[in-house]
Amino acid sequence: MLTAAGKNILATLAYFDLFSYPLTIEEIQLFMPAKCDPDEFNYSLRWLVIDRAIFKFDKYYTLKNDYFLIERRQSGNIKAAEMIEKAQKVGRLLIRFPYVRGIAISGSLSKNFADDDSDIDLFIITAKNRLWIARTFMHLFKKLTFLFRKEHYFCMNYYIDEEELLIREKNIYTATEIATLMPLQGDIVFEHFYATNTWIRDFLPNKCMRLATAHPMKRSILKRLVEVLFNNGLGNVVDNMLMKVTVTRWGRKSLMRKKNSKGFIMSMDAGKHYAKPDPQSFQHRLIVRYEIRLTQVFERCEQSVAH
Repeated sequence: MLTAAGKNILATLAYFDLFSYPLTIEEIQLFMPAKCDPDEFNYSLRWLVIDRAIFKFDKYYTLKNDYFLIERRQSGNIKAAEMIEKAQKVGRLLIRFPYVRGIAISGSLSKNFADDDSDIDLFIITAKNRLWIARTFMHLFKKLTFLFRKEHYFCMNYYIDEEELLIREKNIYTATEIATLMPLQGDIVFEHFYATNTWIRDFLPNKCMRLATAHPMKRSILKRLVEVLFNNGLGNVVDNMLMKVTVTRWGRKSLMRKKNSKGFIMSMDAGKHYAKPDPQSFQHRLIVRYEIRLTQVFERCEQSVAH
């Protein structure tokens, strides 16, 4: 019979198994869906390895008996360290744009993994009711990066503004994405962001948020001047107009089934206070895959213990 700690260990490894990412013992503890007595945790982890429900290679644990996953992770960690240095420079540049209040690394890079096809995915927080002005300035700049083939350093995927810091989708995927964000700029706004999204403790009660990596936001003279220009009724009109234009344009892309560089149909989920990509309902499909994987893992483990 699986212990509660054993089930939580398997649940943690099953989630990261979707990304072929083995975990250390410390990472398993951080991402477990419940708090656990250390002695019970160590006992359950040891017996899961003995029963070959999970496998240990060096300091890593995985559901698959495949050492290649360890080599893949180690090389990915090295590559990530190089890209994080570049991301820090990108963050120092982008925080200078009007109405940008916070920038964090997201995606696989925030989990300390990268490969030759990885981008620098960024999570952006803007001033309230000025998300679409900020986003437009940033994406006009991104068009210039294509000339130098540096566009993969500027994947500004997810925007929210200070008016609505709460992430509406509450599930294991969004909780993990929030918990692994690596803030680069805007320490105060990320304090507010984490304080607003304390619901992630329901999914990851052991994970501490990372704030030490964020620098205080600085306002350049040009940034101040542009914000003064739009801090009025005109700014409201322009922001609403840019939202409508952008959402309409992305709607056409989806209808035409245009694909991005990774082969996904381009689509956007957007509103006044947020904008994020939604390639073929990726989040929903991932959660369904996780639930199926979890059922398979529990059944296999129970059968192993029974015999």
